[in-house]
Amino acid sequence: MANFGGHAIPGTFFLLYGLWLAVKHCVRRHWRQNQHKGRQKAPPSLDRMDYFEGGLKIFAAFVGIMVEQFVVDGPHARLYDRDSQSWVKLMNWQHGTMYLFFGIAGLACVLTTACKSLPLGLDRLALSLALFVEGFLFYYHVHSRLPLDAHVHTLLLMPIFGGSATVALEVFLRDNIILELFKACLFVLQGSWFYQIGFVLYPPSGPEWDLKSHDNMMFVTMCFSWHLAAAMALVAITSVAVCFAAKKCGGRCRDVEIGMRKTSSNPSSQKALLEESDEE
Repeated sequence: MANFGGHAIPGTFFLLYGLWLAVKHCVRRHWRQNQHKGRQKAPPSLDRMDYFEGGLKIFAAFVGIMVEQFVVDGPHARLYDRDSQSWVKLMNWQHGTMYLFFGIAGLACVLTTACKSLPLGLDRLALSLALFVEGFLFYYHVHSRLPLDAHVHTLLLMPIFGGSATVALEVFLRDNIILELFKACLFVLQGSWFYQIGFVLYPPSGPEWDLKSHDNMMFVTMCFSWHLAAAMALVAITSVAVCFAAKKCGGRCRDVEIGMRKTSSNPSSQKALLEESDEE
């Protein structure tokens, strides 16, 4: 949608999704480092995280398509108007196409979690393809626009195509925490930059931006670097907090497990427990 809300909605999704990826991958890394030898199957709690992620993508994609199609000034499932002999709201159709591929990525995430016989990395490949399609659509989204409008959308292509390449590498390099956190950082950057585009093109308050000013283009380019730094800091803080919490909870669980083992292995403790049960 050509308004601030149309950029804030996907911006919120990508921002929260990037933070979710940082949390999920840090939890998985903690589990890999502390699992018992010979244990390869992930616990149900980790599978539930994948089900949640896939289901959220499918739900968000469905809501996005419905909003793009059936808003007041939307195309309402009409692609071509025979009376005027023109296309109907192609921008809404492009956004809907982008949401469609993220829905497919969500479906692939659910299926690969539920059916272990599917090829490993299929979910990553589907997500990489969704990001590529998003970048492909945005690349042809900026032609014949004012300079600043085209520039802010062109900057968006960097985290999109960068994310697509990073996720594609994950198909072959599994469980690489550097790639996983970099992917999360690029999603956070993409989300925050959607907000920045909304503020530049459709400011909710204050003066409008001069879309032909070269100084504004220089500032926006510098602002993109600030967004990248903020995304890296946010992912780093989130990762450290999750790792600290996971180690603390894991240490408590191990202490409880060791205590139970010592109690069960002590013959006098077993005898006392048996005598107590007889007296009762």
